[in-house]
Amino acid sequence: MTERTVHTMRVSFIIPAYNEEALLGRALDSVHAAAGAVQVPYEIIVVNDASTDRTGELARDRGIRVLDVSCRQIAAVRNAGARAATGDVFVFLDADTVLPGAVLRAALEALESGAVGGGARVVMDERLPLALRLFMVLFTLFYFRLMSWAAGCFVFVRRDAFEKAGGFDERYFASEEIHFSRALKRHGRFVVLQQAVVTSNRKLHMYTPLQVLRPVWRVLRHGRRALQRREGLDLWYEGRR
Repeated sequence: MTERTVHTMRVSFIIPAYNEEALLGRALDSVHAAAGAVQVPYEIIVVNDASTDRTGELARDRGIRVLDVSCRQIAAVRNAGARAATGDVFVFLDADTVLPGAVLRAALEALESGAVGGGARVVMDERLPLALRLFMVLFTLFYFRLMSWAAGCFVFVRRDAFEKAGGFDERYFASEEIHFSRALKRHGRFVVLQQAVVTSNRKLHMYTPLQVLRPVWRVLRHGRRALQRREGLDLWYEGRR
């Protein structure tokens, strides 16, 4: 990517957040550092979804634009951020995720080379037990390499491609990133970067294996219907931090 192209591509970083005061600052710092390293014009929008903690206040204290909504559905929250965004490129980043500069640079280079959007591999911010490390190897092989889907914690897309794809499908309370990945593939080349974002493994500390597997079992049993209502998806919506 040429220096001129980097400087003329404005990026909107859209961060959905519900009760994220503990980790939001880390995510914001990473965005500033990544955008500064790539030298790209940018804005950050924190979409504060009915938080009951200091999420919105923390972002405003840092000079970040905050969009207050009350959706309690991640697809709708991301779409609200996109409607408010002014950039040529949207980067959706979860509030518990760190964006390295190398990932942002690779994403912009992929768009410049003709991709419509994509995602990146994901690594955890703490070392996992052996069994979980083995699971992550298999998950990465299936999810990123075989299926080529974006993880919800990091999705990048051209504005025009986002609009053509219809944004995130608000019929779903979970798996919306998979449906969005599929929709984008109908409009052009979709890439999963070899570089990785770093996300929190806090849920491994807060939920038992049974609590993690319960929504998976519901989806296996009921199919898409289980993803089209918030009930039973506490792993995503309970707000435990």
